[in-house]
Amino acid sequence: MVAFAFLFLISYWFTNLYGIIWISVLVFAVFILMEVSMLYSGKGFEGQRILPEKFSNSDSNEVQIQLKNNYLFPIKVAIIDALPVQFQKRDFLIKIKLSGKNQKTIQYCVMPVDRGEYVFGNLHCFVTSKISLINRRFIFNNQQMVKVYPSFIQMKRYDFLAISNRLSHLGMKKIRRIGNTMAFEQIKEYVVGDDIRNVNWKATAKNAQLMVNQYQDEKMQPIYSIIDTSRVMKMPFNGLKLLDYAINSSLAFSNIALKKGDKAGLIEFSNKVKKYLPAENKKIHLNTILESLYNINTNFLDADFGALQSLVKRSINHRSLLLLYTNFEHISSLYRQLPYLQAIAKKHVLVVIFFENTELTKITTVNATSIAEIYDQTIAKQFQFDKKVMVNELQKRGIQTILTAPEDLTVNTINKYIEIKARGLL
Repeated sequence: MVAFAFLFLISYWFTNLYGIIWISVLVFAVFILMEVSMLYSGKGFEGQRILPEKFSNSDSNEVQIQLKNNYLFPIKVAIIDALPVQFQKRDFLIKIKLSGKNQKTIQYCVMPVDRGEYVFGNLHCFVTSKISLINRRFIFNNQQMVKVYPSFIQMKRYDFLAISNRLSHLGMKKIRRIGNTMAFEQIKEYVVGDDIRNVNWKATAKNAQLMVNQYQDEKMQPIYSIIDTSRVMKMPFNGLKLLDYAINSSLAFSNIALKKGDKAGLIEFSNKVKKYLPAENKKIHLNTILESLYNINTNFLDADFGALQSLVKRSINHRSLLLLYTNFEHISSLYRQLPYLQAIAKKHVLVVIFFENTELTKITTVNATSIAEIYDQTIAKQFQFDKKVMVNELQKRGIQTILTAPEDLTVNTINKYIEIKARGLL
């Protein structure tokens, strides 16, 4: 149309062009009418967005779009999906071609970093033919909501490894069994390969054949994931808050504990204890834990470890494994909480889990080229040294510790669980 306007301007001086231009305009209008009649004849196109029942936080989740071309001719489709506001993506565009009377399913992936409800808006599909002068817009799936849960994809990945006894493939070390953490199961006939140290001589004499005792790992031990939801857990790394790392780890760890026959529980605390889920080993208990973790959020209040210690003393009567997800950036903050941690560790096996600051690690690994960078590196190394001092202070008081990078949290937590079970500390 810009070209027509320019040619009409030129025809003021070249009058012979005037008639030719009008013929071209009429031909152009015919093509427009032809494409309008082609695209607006009946329900020529269908589209649908297929969402999973729930999204897994911090993982890649697949969204499907089903397209169906009811036209007899091939079409071009430009797809604009109104993604949830949490993704902050305003340039979504997919272009594809569909032949006549054909259908196709396309996929794209999204990665949420916050739990909660995500609302998808309209699915806009702009359809045109080979003429490409007119686009017809189709609107589908006005609004769809999907909930983002803690990382159940990560949970399933570690679940598979636990069942197949291949935990070491992700760096989970094998622990030599120390002491006797085996519970008696049954007396059975000896077969080649059984440990001769387990021969039951009384049963052997009674049955006139060699009999051995069979043992299994102790089960039904209570294990709690304790999540600190105070302001120290708001710190983000790689787009994900420390709280979400802790929640994903708690879910994966609780799943493995339940698979191993132990009882899993959950405690959430900040300035007060907000949630207490007693340890159980029912089949549906994992779903209860998942729903409880879905609604956990941080606030800007300080954590009250005294309230936590009171709850543990009042409500957890049996010796249990307590995994405390928190964070200490200054050694003074640890010293304030040590009396409460020591009181908890007198009766239970307490594992304090806190985080390395990976941003400081980046600072200490670059070559300093100025006085300011030297100052930055010195301060960063001091903070790293303080973290190691915290580990030593906790271990001197008989408290197990895990100092880990956020992305390695789940692996290291399961590692510690295996170690504690193997050493018979619980």
